[in-house]
Amino acid sequence: MKSEWILALIGGGLIGISVSLMMLLHGRVTGISGIINGVLMASKKDILWRVSFILGLMFAGVLLNFIYPSVFFGQLKTNNWIVIIAGLLVGFGTIMGSGCTSGHGVCGVSRLSPRSLIATIVFILGGVLTVTLIRSLEI
Repeated sequence: MKSEWILALIGGGLIGISVSLMMLLHGRVTGISGIINGVLMASKKDILWRVSFILGLMFAGVLLNFIYPSVFFGQLKTNNWIVIIAGLLVGFGTIMGSGCTSGHGVCGVSRLSPRSLIATIVFILGGVLTVTLIRSLEI
């Protein structure tokens, strides 16, 4: 428990290094929703790196499950249907907001993009309001 902040610091550092390398080497923002959208849109010509990126994320999750399995254990205190609806709303929100927390929150804020700063504030406020509502309704 006492070393969790160290793991968070290491994870944050790895995320920062990764998105910096993506921007430096490829000139691209590391926004997961944009990367996935690029895979789903058949007109994109740069599908190989996008699929590789997504597979890398999945592989890293599987690897982490073997190395540190306790991070995957937890009990949801809500109905599975609520989780499904929430996921769909997040997907819709990433389309409506032209990006997600990784694109706006990590990459955009670090570039001091006004649009990303506003989007990230809206994401956080939306999350706080949603959690408050769900807990008050005990859904």
